[in-house]
Amino acid sequence: MNYVLKSIPSRTVKPRNSGFTMAMDKGLSLREVEDFIEVSGDYVDIVKLGWATSFVTKKLREKIDIYRAADIPVYFGGTLFEAFVIRNQFDDYVRLLDEYQLSFAEVSDGSITLDHGQKCRYIETLAKQVTVLSEVGSKDAAKIIPPYKWIEQMRKELDAGAWKVIGEAREGGTVGLFRDSGEVRQGLVEEILTQIPEEQIIWEAPQKEQQVWFIKLLGSNVNLGNIAPNEIIPLETLRLGLRGDTFDFFLNL
Repeated sequence: MNYVLKSIPSRTVKPRNSGFTMAMDKGLSLREVEDFIEVSGDYVDIVKLGWATSFVTKKLREKIDIYRAADIPVYFGGTLFEAFVIRNQFDDYVRLLDEYQLSFAEVSDGSITLDHGQKCRYIETLAKQVTVLSEVGSKDAAKIIPPYKWIEQMRKELDAGAWKVIGEAREGGTVGLFRDSGEVRQGLVEEILTQIPEEQIIWEAPQKEQQVWFIKLLGSNVNLGNIAPNEIIPLETLRLGLRGDTFDFFLNL
């Protein structure tokens, strides 16, 4: 940090298991990636190339290499996994991970109907090759999954070999964990936390109000995802109580 302030919450350091920030790259240019890393790289633990943007991104390999040189892992969004699976191309997907030398993969079923046992088998297979992040929840706002089902699926996916489970919210934060207004489904989150350890969950929370809610519930070192590149520094100030929304929250440390 550039100077000393008292009563600042302690943040975990990279590589970390909690206090994890997942950024979403929805199509940054190579120069934008370089600038992003220069400004925010210290606060980014992993980058998701959103949904299937990697399919149309120019200079994809060069982009991944820039992140890799900064020790920031990259993975393809879960929608790309689903696009391969629905076309019966899972083996091609596995080869793709090898081709781009990726060490992480996301398994999701937010856009397709996938038997949960089969989803867990995909996790088991991929976990032999890479670190798996599995996403729970639907991208369909009309599909409301009861809390017991979230818990059951999260537990089974962790048992199948997922490193962490991701709570679905999409890039807009209006489905899954949240109502279409962006309001947190508080009862759902609290019930999940009675059964699944918080360090094993990444909460997709693209909106500032959602980030504030999770920080106040679980502290500075909550795992948050789907953060826009230009919101990484603002999120870090929220984590440290240096923005109005959390300004008073850590003063008594």
